[in-house]
Amino acid sequence: MVFQSAIDKFLEYLRYEKKQSKHTHLAYQTDLQQFQTYLSLVYQITDLNAFNHLQIRSWMAHLMGEGVSARSIGRKLSSLKSLYKFLMKEDLVQQNPLNKIVAPKISKKLPVYVEQKAMDTLLNVTEFPEGFEGLRDSLILNMYYGTGMRQSELIGLRLNQIDAFKRQVKVLGKRNKERIIPITNDLAQKIEIYLDFCKQENIHSEVLFCNEKGQPLYAKKVYNLVHKYLSQVTTIQKRSPHVLRHTYATHMLNNGADLNAIKELLGHANLSATQVYTHNSIERLKQVYKKKHPRA
Repeated sequence: MVFQSAIDKFLEYLRYEKKQSKHTHLAYQTDLQQFQTYLSLVYQITDLNAFNHLQIRSWMAHLMGEGVSARSIGRKLSSLKSLYKFLMKEDLVQQNPLNKIVAPKISKKLPVYVEQKAMDTLLNVTEFPEGFEGLRDSLILNMYYGTGMRQSELIGLRLNQIDAFKRQVKVLGKRNKERIIPITNDLAQKIEIYLDFCKQENIHSEVLFCNEKGQPLYAKKVYNLVHKYLSQVTTIQKRSPHVLRHTYATHMLNNGADLNAIKELLGHANLSATQVYTHNSIERLKQVYKKKHPRA
C-alpha cells in the first residue's frame, strides 16, 4: 500500500469518525506529511511496508540535527503511533515498527503564569481605548482570566453559549466535549455592557468576539492583543493567551481550589495534565519560606 494513501485514509477517519478539531487534524497531517516526505527524499520509499524502525530513527536524528525540540519530536512520533494503531486495527499492516522506538526524554517545564499583582493591574488599572475595540479587548482579557478557556474556545464562543442569568458559559472543548464554566457577576456585567454597545453600534455576530464588521476574530489577532497588554504589566518571556489559562489555574490552586475541580473547569481529560500546576504552588511556598523563615 502506498504510504500517502494510508495517511489519507487515516486523516479521513480522524475527520469523519473521530470528529477531531481542524487544529488537531492539521497537526496530524503536518507531522505525517513531513515523515512521508523524508522517506521519499532520503530513501526513495513510498510503500508502506518498505521501511522499518531504522528509517524512523534516522528521521528522529534528522529532526534533532535541525534543532527540533524533544517535545516536538515526541508529538510527531505520537502522530505516527496513532497512524499505526489505526492501520493495525484495519489489518492494513502486520507489524508496527514503532514498537522499537523510544521517544526522546522531555524536560518538564513549569507552566508560566502572571503574578496576582500584575493581573490586578492589567484588569483594574490598565487604560483601554474608547469605543468598541477597547471594550472588546478588555472583555477578552477578563474572559481568559475568568474562565481559563483555550484560545480556540474563546474565538468560537457563540452568544447562545452564554447564560447571563445563571452566570455561566458552555464551552465546546477538545473532542467536541462540552463543559460548563461559572463566571463572576462582574464578568457577566462586562459581557452585558459589551453586548449592549454592539447593539447600539449595529454590530451583529453569532460569536461573542468579532471585529466591527461582525466577523469572528482570527487567532493571530487575539494573540497580538493579549501579548500587547501583558507586555504592559509583566516581564515574563511568554505573553500568550495560553499563559492566561495557566494563570487562571495557578491562581485558583493557590487560593485553595480543589485539583479535581480545576481539572473539570479546564476540560482536561486526565488529572495528570492538571497536576503540573501543583509544582507552581510548591515553588510559591518555597519563595514564601525563603522570605519569611529566619534561617532560610
